[in-house]
Amino acid sequence: MNFTKLQGAGNDFILVETNDMKRDWSQMAITMCDRHFGIGADGLLLLLPSDIADFQMRIFNLDGSEAETCGNGLRCLAKYVADKGLLSRKLEAASSQNQILVETIAGTRIVRLYKIGESTKIQIGMGTPKFGASEIPVVIAPGEGNIVDIKPMLSYSVVIEGKELQLNFISMGNPHAVCFWQQSIDDFPLSLIGPKVEQLAIFPNRVNFEVANVVNRKLIDVIVWERGAGETLACGTGACAVAVAAQLHGYVESEVDIKLPGGILQVEWDRAGEVFLSGPTEIVFTGEWPD
Repeated sequence: MNFTKLQGAGNDFILVETNDMKRDWSQMAITMCDRHFGIGADGLLLLLPSDIADFQMRIFNLDGSEAETCGNGLRCLAKYVADKGLLSRKLEAASSQNQILVETIAGTRIVRLYKIGESTKIQIGMGTPKFGASEIPVVIAPGEGNIVDIKPMLSYSVVIEGKELQLNFISMGNPHAVCFWQQSIDDFPLSLIGPKVEQLAIFPNRVNFEVANVVNRKLIDVIVWERGAGETLACGTGACAVAVAAQLHGYVESEVDIKLPGGILQVEWDRAGEVFLSGPTEIVFTGEWPD
């Protein structure tokens, strides 16, 4: 089975083109993503045909669980189809801006490709953020989830390992809990706190956890604990969730750089519509998996 290894800001994936959904891809993800006995990755991307979009993407985390969507995964998939010439069968060439649609469990996502000299900038439309308790989903105290005001979703207090965390609940197609931290994030015990936030009983589908320090109105430092993957170098939907929460608190402008351990992602949001994500992507290597 042919595969391609890609990374976006250090968030790395194994991509496989396939029509076969009968295979146990959950187990394949566990085996292939193992960093000691497999290829090593944060997740397994499947590039599939779609009846409603140009392509379909499914993503399985390294623990075998399937995620609804993935911002860096979408950017890596777009990089792959562009570099492999698959876009030529879908779009007219020689355009300074091309647009494709990718079907995900969380909905169809718009991918824009801009030609800048010899390189290609990839920007993903990540959909509109959701704040309803059932949309995230989060199970909070009776009555709190039945009001329209999103304030309870932006300052929900929990205490873990003696630390009081103010969590901001946002869905970017998958669930996120963002914590703004006043001190340096380098000193935050993510490996201790992260899995406990992920597994909190209030999150029926578990949650992705981001710790963010606002440097200025154009830059936020972020570390991430991803549901099903653990601590990763970057998270696209997580970067979007951080930017949205920061805007709603009045911390940042409509365009902000999210600095993650693996690199910088750019997020744009007008406080009303879709969130847009862009950043670096790279094909690392290709190979064959013994099948």
